[in-house]
Amino acid sequence: MIYSHSPVNFHFNKNSENFFVEEIPLYSFEHTGNWLMLKIRKKDLTTPQMIDIISKKTGIKRNEIGYAGLKDKDALTIQWISVPRKYRDEINRFEDKKIKILQQDLHRNKLKIGHLEANKFFVRLKKVLPVDAKKIERILIDIKKNGIPNFFGYQRFGRENNVAQAKEIIEGKRFIKNRRLEKFLISAYQSKLFNEWLMDRIKLSNIFELSKNELINLGYEKNLIDFVKSQEHPFKLLPGDVMSHYPLGRLFYLEDKKDTKRFYNKDISPTGLMPGKKAMRAKDFARHIEEKYDELIPANGDRRIAWIFPEIIDKNYIKEKAWYEFSFILPKGSYATVLIDILKGNINELA
Repeated sequence: MIYSHSPVNFHFNKNSENFFVEEIPLYSFEHTGNWLMLKIRKKDLTTPQMIDIISKKTGIKRNEIGYAGLKDKDALTIQWISVPRKYRDEINRFEDKKIKILQQDLHRNKLKIGHLEANKFFVRLKKVLPVDAKKIERILIDIKKNGIPNFFGYQRFGRENNVAQAKEIIEGKRFIKNRRLEKFLISAYQSKLFNEWLMDRIKLSNIFELSKNELINLGYEKNLIDFVKSQEHPFKLLPGDVMSHYPLGRLFYLEDKKDTKRFYNKDISPTGLMPGKKAMRAKDFARHIEEKYDELIPANGDRRIAWIFPEIIDKNYIKEKAWYEFSFILPKGSYATVLIDILKGNINELA
């Protein structure tokens, strides 16, 4: 059963003392060019709030400031931003108690959304008894070996009524003048459908732990049962799944049993549908599951990696403080809070 362990007791307070995030750039900077690249450490601020402060204190227009990704407010975070090189004097005079410029470099191009390879996280769990520390250790070993489902975290959905508002927009019952807000709401709804599909696939993977005879009695075809039973990974791939080279790469259909071994070896990963226009759809039996979550949405769709392989860098139990600390790397767009929920035993609450 996929991460169906008993609950693990610990306390996680998501703040700048217990949660650190550092952006890993997509490429090396060229040390020359018209863009000043700034490595920024911020505390208790969203990325837009940080940019607002820098803009107001330096006179740099907001649209002149580039960044690769949005970083958490309730954390100590490090990320790169870009500003025109002509503002170097203003940047050198910049001071703020929640923002520190750690490093400067030069590059030929402005930073844009998505220009990051991954994010490195440090998490401190508190009130961890020795018995729970051992459970965490075992689960982290499993995570390192098998990876985790790439659910969207709760941060993606904002306020509780965002998904309901998006549904009304899609059904033509609500009109929003702010196109940016409308796009955000619809993307939250697409994310919800992705999460629901992913949970359905996890449940199906668990069903296929039954015996062949039990599965035949449930109505599954023998060829499908043999295809799934031959797989080593606990998350079962289906004929017609849309796969991707991991963590990013060309999309292709799963048609060869050899590709299930490539998934186990972390070379490729299945993708899930973010429903909408222009998105590639699964086929065969995989489409049979996916089509339940494929709604007509007035926006472009996409596909998202459904299973990721966190790189566990370090872990340490401090018994005298009852702290468990660990650090890990996730691909861009993945949520550390999902990994923490899985540790805690809350996987069923993620969809």
